[in-house]
Amino acid sequence: MLLYSSITKKVFMALAGLFLISFLCVHLGINLMLLKDDGGRAFTEAATFMGTNALIKIFEIVLFAGFFIHIFFGLLVSGQNKSARPSPYAVSNHSETAPFSKYMFHTGIIVLIFLAIHFFDFYFIKIGLVAPPPGVPAHDFYHRTLLLFSSPWYSLLYITCFVVLGIHLNHAIQSAIQTLGWNHSKYMDAVKVIGSVYSCTIAAGFTLVPLFILFFRR
Repeated sequence: MLLYSSITKKVFMALAGLFLISFLCVHLGINLMLLKDDGGRAFTEAATFMGTNALIKIFEIVLFAGFFIHIFFGLLVSGQNKSARPSPYAVSNHSETAPFSKYMFHTGIIVLIFLAIHFFDFYFIKIGLVAPPPGVPAHDFYHRTLLLFSSPWYSLLYITCFVVLGIHLNHAIQSAIQTLGWNHSKYMDAVKVIGSVYSCTIAAGFTLVPLFILFFRR
């Protein structure tokens, strides 16, 4: 049955992955507002808009569906690859894959664990499943973020996880293009460069925020 074929699972995973990759730009843009010296006004306005706008709430459901689809089919494909042959994630010849391609499952698990922590620290507080820390209102994401990133250990965890995410993205973008059959010898080298630049930009942008708060925001 097509729904359960190997290539169909990879296509679903690739499409969901590309959707999530595009969302990272939005998330990073909001996070970079924390660098502004305005007492968190711009960041709070953006966070409030994302939390109250009706269209964003619909998009939130789509986003969670994207997470579920990517994770679910990622686990299925990884299990299938492990039982069949030691060649993870991509459909192309394994000799063409990036050096970290064989660690896609491991980096994916690390990202998944961090995602759970991130939800616990922010989203679950927002919807009332977790009590906010003393003195910080449930919807005050600005001071919640300052509180978390004032901890060197939390900042180190955050930075480490986004470095891992950058590694995961670098191969995932190339793999998704190959899985969807969009790879071509004329522009695949450009795709690799763009994927590497994008991955490094995402990782660097997200790590800049805790470093700035930890060392410069008082």
